[in-house]
Amino acid sequence: MFSKILIANRGEIAVRIIKTCRRMGIKTVQVYSEADAGSLAVEMADEAVLIGPAPAAQSYLLADKIVEAVRQTGAQAVHPGFGFLSENAGFARRLRDEGIAFIGPNPEAIEAMGDKISSKKLAAEAGVSTVPGHMGLIETPEEAVKIANQIGYPIMIKASAGGGGKGIRVAHSDADMAEGFAAVKAEALNAFGDDRVFLEKFIIDPRHIEIQVLGDKHGHVVHLFERECSIQRRNQKVIEEAPSPLLDEATRAAMGAQAVALAQAVNYDSAGTVEFVAGQDKSFFFLEMNTRLQVEHPVTELITGVDLVEQMIRSAWGEALAFEQKDLSINGWAIESRIYAEDPYRGFLPSIGRLVRYEQPEEGDQGDYTVRNDSGVREGDEISMFYDPMIAKLCAWGETRKDAVTGMARALEDTHLSGLGHNVPFLAAVMDQERFKSGNLSTSYIKDEFPDGFHGLRPTVEQERILIASALAMHEVIAEQDGDPSDRTDWIVMIDKTPHGVGLSYDEDEEMILTLTGGGDIRLSDIDWRPGLAQFKAELDGEAFTAEVKRVADGFDIRHRAVRARVRVLRPHVAELYARLPEKAVADTSKLVLSPMPGLVVSIPVVVGQEVKTGETVAIIEAMKMQNILKAERDGVVKAVGAKDGDPVAADDVLVEFG
Repeated sequence: MFSKILIANRGEIAVRIIKTCRRMGIKTVQVYSEADAGSLAVEMADEAVLIGPAPAAQSYLLADKIVEAVRQTGAQAVHPGFGFLSENAGFARRLRDEGIAFIGPNPEAIEAMGDKISSKKLAAEAGVSTVPGHMGLIETPEEAVKIANQIGYPIMIKASAGGGGKGIRVAHSDADMAEGFAAVKAEALNAFGDDRVFLEKFIIDPRHIEIQVLGDKHGHVVHLFERECSIQRRNQKVIEEAPSPLLDEATRAAMGAQAVALAQAVNYDSAGTVEFVAGQDKSFFFLEMNTRLQVEHPVTELITGVDLVEQMIRSAWGEALAFEQKDLSINGWAIESRIYAEDPYRGFLPSIGRLVRYEQPEEGDQGDYTVRNDSGVREGDEISMFYDPMIAKLCAWGETRKDAVTGMARALEDTHLSGLGHNVPFLAAVMDQERFKSGNLSTSYIKDEFPDGFHGLRPTVEQERILIASALAMHEVIAEQDGDPSDRTDWIVMIDKTPHGVGLSYDEDEEMILTLTGGGDIRLSDIDWRPGLAQFKAELDGEAFTAEVKRVADGFDIRHRAVRARVRVLRPHVAELYARLPEKAVADTSKLVLSPMPGLVVSIPVVVGQEVKTGETVAIIEAMKMQNILKAERDGVVKAVGAKDGDPVAADDVLVEFG
């Protein structure tokens, strides 16, 4: 077996690979950019080599730097993780030519499957169902519009070399096609150095289901069942699970057989994923093959017990698979939530900065569920604008899908982050939705369920009780510590501006009994909180919960899952005064176009004095390797332009002002 492996990646996947290498007794070398000098992966690896400045194009994407680091450290193999050089056939071929093992498939398989146009032709030849579309290269927006009308809208515009949700748009009209085609070409060139674009029919109300395959260098290929990845935003997966709630045994077997047939057709010899778009009627069509480890691989590992990183290493060494298809089975259910540094309350825009607080849920067996948390950052680390804003992949396993969903909701409760925006409240909201619990999923789920964006959820009766109990318990703890217990038994707890009458008493075990006006008694026990802690933990009528809390001047800011509120504990006469306070007027920003995130100005195609109509593009901002097109939300005349092409901007910087 290899004695030393170099990891040509960063973040959580680098940490993940190091963990398996440690278990296998293999030493690791971590390459890093200047931005990642103090990273967890660098700390964990046996050796580390600086390979360049922060931008990936000057570090992680430079094959020369990786090969030089291999020579410098005496590593025998390179694991590319996902992204960066993981699906670069030229890189894999160069390593092979230089006698360095590539922990991934052979270059010919990468080449055959890495191009989305040629891969569809190969898939059709291998008997795999494919989506109708135009597989030839398209050069101009006019040509794209013409072809689109032949296929019929809606149509997916996709970068041939794309991945990670980048370089994909859906067009519903000629205007969408013309604008989207240009945007996808620009994104593709910037992200992948390849601006080739193709078109395919967009399946209405589709689901995204993929099959994990695994091959060795002896001609053996198996599949490890499916993952459902339909909960997406901007074509970027957000929540994944295994198995899929849609599939029955017959459909699962058919998809698995097609995936294996395709892998065998290209002599596939590592871990890879065959992606399908599926209809609600269980029809399915080949999308693409990812010739690498997937971000969401942990859910497959949790239901099969197979360490995919280990299998990739063993295959690269030349070992035959130690199991056959008949040896594999599905055990339980697993869900993964991708925790991103993005603000769901601001349209999920990237949020960069320092991770001031990061409290993670306890991993391992939690009774009815098991937690796994793949994270590449620690408290105090910086989330950089140069890379994907992922903080962690939080996974929960249960014997049933219901157990896994419940476990994920509790694990999200036990996750606390501060210092930047994050999507934990949104992920918790999905776990609490009846539609998600039912398994009725599609790739339009987020757009369907949150058409006006995410603004949190209204509290349920149970959550109102959690907010009331948490606030009153913290109020009592603070009073005791201050040496000023009020000994009051009657309180008004205001959730935002809604008052709730509460009677407070204690039983013989000093557990809190709360008598709610018109709502009966509730019991709060096992309280775990003291001033300064950001999480309030307790049991409400025997059910454990965790709330994120912050003490403020006149009460507490409390978040439980997707519900957040200002909660005040008041004497009845004070509550009456609060009810009379006027609402604070919100500043009028309707005439301003603000930068929604930190980033770089690609262009501002308007000038002072120009008349602009609703829907016209007024600015393009690039952040996290994605171009964001900002459009006018009203007709108007440009009064001022606050930035120019190439300028760095912060969130809420004024880009354009209308008169």
